[in-house]
Amino acid sequence: MYLYNETDQRLVDDRVVQFRDQMTRFLDGRLSEDDFRPLRLQNGLYVQRHAPMLRVAIPYGTLASHQLKKLADIARRFDRGYGHFTTRSNIQFNWVRLEDTPDILAELATVQMHAIQTSGNCIRNITTDQFAGVAADELFDPRPYCEIVRQWSTLAPEFLFLPRKFKIAISGGAEDRAAVRFHDIGASARVADDGRIGFEIFVGGGLGRTPMVGKTIKDFLPREELLNYFEAILRVYNRYGRRDNKYKARIKILVKDLSLEGFAKEVEDEWAWSRGGPATISEQTFRDMDAFFARADYAPADADDPGYRQALHDSRAFARWVERNVAPHRASGYAIVTLSLKKTGAPPGDAIAEQMDGVADLAERFSAGEIRVSHEQNLVLPHVARKDLPALWEGARALGLATPNIGLLTDLVCCPGGDFCSLANARSIPVAAAIQQRFDDLDYQFDLGPLELNMSGCVNACGHHHIGHIGILGVDKNNEEWYQVTIGGREGARAALGKVIGPSFAAGQIPDVIQRLVEVYLAARHEGEIFIDAVERIGLEPFKARVYGGAA
Repeated sequence: MYLYNETDQRLVDDRVVQFRDQMTRFLDGRLSEDDFRPLRLQNGLYVQRHAPMLRVAIPYGTLASHQLKKLADIARRFDRGYGHFTTRSNIQFNWVRLEDTPDILAELATVQMHAIQTSGNCIRNITTDQFAGVAADELFDPRPYCEIVRQWSTLAPEFLFLPRKFKIAISGGAEDRAAVRFHDIGASARVADDGRIGFEIFVGGGLGRTPMVGKTIKDFLPREELLNYFEAILRVYNRYGRRDNKYKARIKILVKDLSLEGFAKEVEDEWAWSRGGPATISEQTFRDMDAFFARADYAPADADDPGYRQALHDSRAFARWVERNVAPHRASGYAIVTLSLKKTGAPPGDAIAEQMDGVADLAERFSAGEIRVSHEQNLVLPHVARKDLPALWEGARALGLATPNIGLLTDLVCCPGGDFCSLANARSIPVAAAIQQRFDDLDYQFDLGPLELNMSGCVNACGHHHIGHIGILGVDKNNEEWYQVTIGGREGARAALGKVIGPSFAAGQIPDVIQRLVEVYLAARHEGEIFIDAVERIGLEPFKARVYGGAA
């Protein structure tokens, strides 16, 4: 992973000193609330429903074990003993004290972490595939490119005050695990027929109040032009993006207003000025970045280890965990392990300090000290020898992180909702708990197969409800909490937005609604057909009829 040099460290340290002074001036009345608001937001500090919340950046979702231990330490000392991993691969502390935040940022700086650009109308945390660098289907490792973009975008004066927040995702696999089509800019790895490395570029994707699937603006962009082309897109957006209406300020609205062709022409005209210019990435830069992300030195490992095979034979629970939580690795004899933060009874994405410490220890024992955070709000150990899987499983079970539900119904994605967020219309966590309890039977979940459920407490869509196979959105009806249900959303090459099935429901009805949707699928599915494919084949009407009894 990337390590700070002297300049990086000084920048982050200086930022802490600057914010400490800003906080002092605010607390003693020399800075008004209006003057302080943009300063705290630029350092990831929100004022939520009950307490301040601090959002900490985890660049492209990659953590070293000592960094995760520092997050656990902060959770104990400055919060209520836990943190919430988000769909942007960051972590949020929901119960910090305002006056403690400079001390928290100072602690983060000691392990090369910060909260810069986790809020505000700027380029947010760059995200990528949680399996980056180790996936069996990977064309090339996207992490060096994420780091190049991160360095270019951090505190870049031209892009600190955009019309609205701006999100970039980069994917390196044949399968898109980074949801690149739902970002302001998405970049998907491509290799040309002549062997050149580059990216297909998507623009204008996003969720929130006006969800849209990103469109291809460039079929193949040579990798050396990545920053020049991104800069051209951002300059067009900065020039023409709406600033009079925050609901129409995202780049997706600009792309729609100009049309993809019109927007692309503006970008090409802008790119003509910078193409081949100073921001062109040199081969030396690529080599230097590749060195930071060189694969772990994998010791020879038996692809069919006898102990591992025996454990599969002896333990059905272990075999199930391997089936759902273990993914193929590009190195023979190794595996990628996802630790589920979705155990029934625990808020999705939450990890207590003891779990964070425990995962850090497991990473040191089994995964070269490295952890990843997925946009599905789980933790990943990317470098595990297959022979170590039984021992790792035992360790994960002891921490409550071995639920074999990755990609299944109870692996639901969920924002904090109205229990914390001042923007939310409805609570998310109690509804998630009710769904988990209703479908806690693993036999039933395994029979259902892959089914992605996403839930948001408001139209800002932090829970990505639009792209869930089943989506749930909290809405306000006469100052009461209700929930709208969509089906048919999906990520990847066949990206689609879910469609509303009809009128909204009270919270207590949601588990029954999910049950009825599932029953339609079970009755209609073909052999081997997963839920989302069945929805695409038979359409919404059978689901609506089952849920509403023909009265929708």
